Amino acid sequence: MDSFYSLIQGFGFALQPENLFWAFLGSMLGTAIGVLPGIGPALTIALLLPITVKVAPTAAFIMFAGVLYGAMYGGSTTSILLNTPGESGSMMTALEGNKMAKNGRGAAALATAAIGSFVAGTIATLGITFLAPLIAELAFVFTAANYFALMVLSLMSVSVVLGTSRVRGFIALLLGLALGVVGIDPQTGLARLTFGSPALLDGIELTVVLVSMFAVGEILYVASRFRNMPPQINPLAGGSWMTRQDWKRSWRPWLRGTFLGFPIGALPTGGTEVPTFLSYTIERRLCKHPQEFGNGAIEGVAGPEAANNAAAGGILVPLLTLGLPTSATAAVLLAAFQSYGLQPGPFLFTNSHDLVWAVIASLYIGNIMLLVLNLPLVGLWVRLLLIPRPYLYGGILIFAMVGIWGISTSWMDLLVMFVVGLAGYVMRVYDFPIAPVLIGLILGPMAETQLRRALAIGNGSPLALVSDPLSIVLLSLAAAVLLLPLLLRRLRAAANSQ
Repeated sequence: MDSFYSLIQGFGFALQPENLFWAFLGSMLGTAIGVLPGIGPALTIALLLPITVKVAPTAAFIMFAGVLYGAMYGGSTTSILLNTPGESGSMMTALEGNKMAKNGRGAAALATAAIGSFVAGTIATLGITFLAPLIAELAFVFTAANYFALMVLSLMSVSVVLGTSRVRGFIALLLGLALGVVGIDPQTGLARLTFGSPALLDGIELTVVLVSMFAVGEILYVASRFRNMPPQINPLAGGSWMTRQDWKRSWRPWLRGTFLGFPIGALPTGGTEVPTFLSYTIERRLCKHPQEFGNGAIEGVAGPEAANNAAAGGILVPLLTLGLPTSATAAVLLAAFQSYGLQPGPFLFTNSHDLVWAVIASLYIGNIMLLVLNLPLVGLWVRLLLIPRPYLYGGILIFAMVGIWGISTSWMDLLVMFVVGLAGYVMRVYDFPIAPVLIGLILGPMAETQLRRALAIGNGSPLALVSDPLSIVLLSLAAAVLLLPLLLRRLRAAANSQ
């Protein structure tokens, strides 16, 4: 009940006209930032920090919370309409959402993404309100071996499930793992795969690869296929709302994605990428229309988008209760707290009680604002498809270059952008899946770190990786994901031969 009364007090602060303005401003900025490829909430909040030094802490963090949630909403827009995720958590949405847009159902895809984001964001905020201490305790339950097993399961699943063949999936995964180890080895301090270039010592940014694979690769593919054809207008049909069948097919993925995304987002190294991928995998397995996956299944938009927003809420749990950032955005928020002389952790709820609960209350308000702002704009966003493709993709390329340059002002990042973009084009031509590259880049360094920790704890013994039941279960599931389809295929072939 203490949480309930504290939340009521928080609404008293958050509903003040000045704080409502900051919540609205953050929501608008976040949505716009999410739409632009290459610019995410972490970069936006970092850029806003010098500007907000004279703003009251409560107002500043209410705005930052709006940026965080708004970016999750906006990131789905370009994923669906242009196959160009504005945020890494939206990359799974692009797989089915863009197919829906190309089939003339972009409005329905945007609607299910917006409503799924609202449902997931609201439930995640309820979790922050009432379950934060309980969820944060999971960080102490999971060991390094458990994290490594979870990541192995994710890596195996992404390689097997996505793509037209397992060989292509594993090649794409290995490319991502190779990109992930570029830079300085965190344990030995030695340079890896830098080819003598000091600019690569810090590694390759995920944003660079994300924008390159989707935006640059897509632009090159479109240019190569349509350069000799007159500009075509993308199909626009399906109205601006979901059908009754769409609602029926979406509400379960919304809930599954939410309850998958929030706990994983609250765990260290959880982030938004892992739950969105797992949600996509689960929906593909449970869907009654599996033939639609790869061709525009609405479940493939509803589930990952809900998981994405729920995980975004989840990252606030360890940040506020333990002072533990689990993503780049959370790390920037931690720096923002410290710039105001505040230290997130258990004492934050007592020393800055009014600020914390005002921010939590503003998350509810921001979610409603974002739904009201985004649903009426569904038809407007779909009108982007009426722009002839050469002009549309030319503009995307400019925004992508500006976004990549703004991250580090590095010519090497621009070079990497075009090299990886060319690789993305080749993969698109030869039907290699792109998602395993990104998952390998994200999870590869994490898996390496957790593997080294587990082996160090076990004095170098590989048995440390299977030292508890949870690790054994997760590794067994990974083996089943890899071997079970082969076994079923052989059994099916044997049955047909009889």
